[in-house]
Amino acid sequence: MTDHSLEASPRPALPDRLAIDTRSPHHVRAVFEHDIGIRFNGKDRNDVEEYCISEGWVRVPAGKTLDRKGQPLLIKLKGKVEAFYR
Repeated sequence: MTDHSLEASPRPALPDRLAIDTRSPHHVRAVFEHDIGIRFNGKDRNDVEEYCISEGWVRVPAGKTLDRKGQPLLIKLKGKVEAFYR
């Protein structure tokens, strides 16, 4: 007997711009129910906080530096961005 409730729900299309931060207008909760990968300039990155495919940039933490609200300080890197489901 198999439990069909464990099957993955259909994956929504990956948006052009996506952010991990739930306060961002670019956060799409349904997308984060699946494992997402980001390839930046041909290399897989695991530290991307936000990306925009059409504008060609990602935001990643700048080391362990935090802003005044206790959130990671992010820097923008420009290049070729690819988002995919794993």
